[in-house]
Amino acid sequence: MSSPIYNPNRPDWADMSDYVLHFSRGSQGTEAYSNIMAILSWGRIEARNPFGVGRARAPAGANHNMVCLSEVPFGQLGRLAARRRSNFAVAFRKSFLIEQGGNPILYGYAAGPLAAPINRLMVQGQGDPTHPIWQIVPFIDAPGAGGSYFFEWEREWRKVGHLSFRPEDVAFLVIPEDSHDAARAFFLDAEEDQVGPNYRCPFIDAQWSRERVTQVLAQSASVPLP
Repeated sequence: MSSPIYNPNRPDWADMSDYVLHFSRGSQGTEAYSNIMAILSWGRIEARNPFGVGRARAPAGANHNMVCLSEVPFGQLGRLAARRRSNFAVAFRKSFLIEQGGNPILYGYAAGPLAAPINRLMVQGQGDPTHPIWQIVPFIDAPGAGGSYFFEWEREWRKVGHLSFRPEDVAFLVIPEDSHDAARAFFLDAEEDQVGPNYRCPFIDAQWSRERVTQVLAQSASVPLP
């Protein structure tokens, strides 16, 4: 019997999460809202930018455009919302993202012992897009390289290429609490008018406590949403 690809965490482990979130970006609240609505309408998060320690050195044909997500645990989502300047996010179960090719990234510090061997492997793969190193380095970042920002606290996950999903793949949405009713009505109208999908998953607020988030998710698991 094969081992499971992912084993859920114990529910009492407050420092862990079984979910990953993608926060929409926006310099203003309206822009972040427009971006998340576009993602939800199309059912796709686009991989528009390259990431990883090899993004500037990868040969043509090696795709390093990534979708980025975070597994910041409940009760700490406000910290990431502040960093992204957005209170809007879409959440997936880790198991779903893994099935789509997602993986947590490795933090190989710029001044640490992994930097040199990773660099040697990239030199070996120079000019060869089929070299295995180019499948690995999109999932490696070097905190401390090119600046002083250290981002390990984001607990980042990535997927190469666009991430397509259906409404039933979404575990929950992060939306400001005062917009929950309006958002649910919007999605219901879109479904009835056949102009867009309806997201029946739970809605939470990035500023809620861990206890409140877990309570809402537990209630939604036992009571089907309309």
